[in-house]
Amino acid sequence: MKILHLSDTHGKHRELTDMPPADVLVHSGDFTLAGGDEEALDFMEWLCDLPYKHKFFIAGNHDDNMMDASLEGLPDDVHYLCDNSITIDGITFYGAPMFVGLFDGELREIEYYEKIPDKVDVLITHRPPLGIMDTLEDKIHYGSSVLLDKVSTIKPRLHLFGHVHGAYGSMDWMGTTFSNAGLTDWKYNMCFQPRLLMI
Repeated sequence: MKILHLSDTHGKHRELTDMPPADVLVHSGDFTLAGGDEEALDFMEWLCDLPYKHKFFIAGNHDDNMMDASLEGLPDDVHYLCDNSITIDGITFYGAPMFVGLFDGELREIEYYEKIPDKVDVLITHRPPLGIMDTLEDKIHYGSSVLLDKVSTIKPRLHLFGHVHGAYGSMDWMGTTFSNAGLTDWKYNMCFQPRLLMI
């Protein structure tokens, strides 16, 4: 299965043209800039029109308007993951969004990430795990130690995320391929291309 991974488009999704073919497209959050409903609707209209067999997306910290959103009426090939999983062709995708209010302390974070099931092939979060494509020039780690512990335990085949602009890339560690596909820089200019991965 070919998976096209993108993240952190911050309202610039329509600048993405000529994306490569894949079986599945995954957006790992921050599809809006200011978290407005119009921004979210424009993104979903764009996503629905893309020619991929399945499209998955989660919310990032800029997408707080999605926290209590009811997304009835999405086409069958578009999947909004919010602490739930969907299995496609034997591959289980689980999405854990990053709503700011859910991360106001380590205990809350532990409770939140404990909900991730043990059997996940493709884990989609917005925040990276600690120490994995989570730093910039300032050398500060923006990833989560709690999430790193969880990923180290469940060992998904793929862990897709964004959040840390400029830490774009992929790496393999302990049987998991990690991908940060944040496409914009810290000034929200598009500067990278979606990442094509295999599972």
